[in-house]
Amino acid sequence: MMTIAATPRPPYYAVIFTSLRTDVDDGYGETADAMVALAEQQPGFLGVESAREGLGITVSYWRDLEAIRHWKQQVDHREAQRRGRQDWYSAFRTRIALVERDYGFERTQGEKTDSE
Repeated sequence: MMTIAATPRPPYYAVIFTSLRTDVDDGYGETADAMVALAEQQPGFLGVESAREGLGITVSYWRDLEAIRHWKQQVDHREAQRRGRQDWYSAFRTRIALVERDYGFERTQGEKTDSE
């Protein structure tokens, strides 16, 4: 099920991973799922959101830069990074940003809008 990450009040950090895939699948989906499960166990992990339709964008949220550094160096994550460069991605970019403001809207079940 797709959900929007329930992040705490800022400040916190976002790691934005944007990618283009190759035609090689070879365990990509299983590894992606395993990396989300592993990230959820890491100290400082706050949440993740992901979408792919041609261009893939995954945003993970972290308490601080130390937590991000720890995740980048995690052994299984390092292996997934290696496989990504070797097999799964034709291009990618990682950006790290400080989130200073966070606001939004969420409709409660059964609530109607003016246009309904």
